Amino acid sequence: MAAPWETLDRELHAAEIARIDRAIMGLALERTGARNGGLFLVDGDALRIDFHVVEGVEVALPGTRVPRGSGIAWRVAETGREHLANDATNDPHYAPYFLDVHSIASVPILYQSLVIGVISVSSRERNAFTRAHLKALREVAESAAKFLRRAQLYHATKEELGRGILIKGLSPAWREIEDLVERVAPTDAPVLLRGESGTGKEFVARYVHFNSRRRVKPFVVINCAAIPENLLESMLFGHVKGAFTGAAYEKTGEFEKADGGTAFLDEIGDLAPSLQVKLLRVLETGEYLPVGSNAPPRRADLRILCATNRDLDAMMRDGRFRDDLYFRISTIELRLPPLREMKAILPVLVGVFAGDANARHGKSIDAIAPAALALLVAYDFPGNLRELRNLVERAVLLADGHRIESRHLPPHVRGGGGSRPAPHGSYPSMKRAWLKKFEREFVLARLEEAKGNVGEAAREAGINVVTFYRLMKRHGVGRR
Repeated sequence: MAAPWETLDRELHAAEIARIDRAIMGLALERTGARNGGLFLVDGDALRIDFHVVEGVEVALPGTRVPRGSGIAWRVAETGREHLANDATNDPHYAPYFLDVHSIASVPILYQSLVIGVISVSSRERNAFTRAHLKALREVAESAAKFLRRAQLYHATKEELGRGILIKGLSPAWREIEDLVERVAPTDAPVLLRGESGTGKEFVARYVHFNSRRRVKPFVVINCAAIPENLLESMLFGHVKGAFTGAAYEKTGEFEKADGGTAFLDEIGDLAPSLQVKLLRVLETGEYLPVGSNAPPRRADLRILCATNRDLDAMMRDGRFRDDLYFRISTIELRLPPLREMKAILPVLVGVFAGDANARHGKSIDAIAPAALALLVAYDFPGNLRELRNLVERAVLLADGHRIESRHLPPHVRGGGGSRPAPHGSYPSMKRAWLKKFEREFVLARLEEAKGNVGEAAREAGINVVTFYRLMKRHGVGRR
């Protein structure tokens, strides 16, 4: 039998981001038998009511703030301790919100020892709740914490970028990254993010910023590879009028724009050696000079996050990247796994990206055909998460029903153009490569024809089901 929190985790995980507040509140009411309750979220120095249920009626109240010190919810948020009141009108911390109640049970939602919210249930009857009800609420809060934190990140990035981004925490690699980010974020330690292109380095950098004390200040992205070397210094530090030909006005640098916040230097491996020295000075002293300035150095109160897909170890051996700069930017180093190592969470990612595409394009795709999913599982995704997002968006746009079919995927994913092994190498190695390619395409084709029914696909292939399953396993095709 599953432990209570495991069941809760499954129920909350099944809830979409847009419904997570409702799901948390619903579980709290169900496990306490209450008809009234509220979900309160800590927002900086404020506490706001995010979702409320009054006599069984759901009331969404995003952004409604609760005056400081007003009510039991504030008491729980400030102390981090649960509160049980069975005669609320005589409780010094009680304050009515929507109606007068006599019993209240309230617990904090803790994430990494930080109070991020409060779950509260109430009743118009006296002595309605017991310690057992508090225990049930505590279990809901413990399961809800990680999902609520991800939802907060999703909404924060959606406001800033126009689309939400999310870590679901379904693979061991991502769970480890989440844990490290939460531990490192409250500090000012430099973080170096390493990984292939498209693995989500900028997202993780935003995740660090979102969970830091600098979250209310700017998050400034500087792509070191996209700006010509002769302009990058001016971009970083700014310049004074007349500093060089064409400098007709004083320019504010990105470091000054990020004052108090976070500067994210993407593709740090492309930074020129001369700028590496100046960046090192900023990291060591916090001081920099705009190009052409003779004034005293300016100070930068910011946190530096860096990312690269380059092999910095080889670059240091070749003298193309400074060892001392590397040690300064890599106090904490996170390596992001490629998508091909996380095939187990592919169905969830497809669902997240399809939901995002639905919202942006007015579509209603809510499923993916088993054969189409099998094709995605078999594909290596050299472009990682970025490629998957674009691929799913394309499929959503092309789909004419309510699910993604194999025909909505691009030819190179379906096994077409340019995906066959190149004709070089020894005869035995080439034979194995071609046979592997043939077997995979054969299995996927039979599955597509049989609409994902493995038994029917095996009959069409003229082999028994056990052998067919063995071929599926050999080529990374899931049972779906």
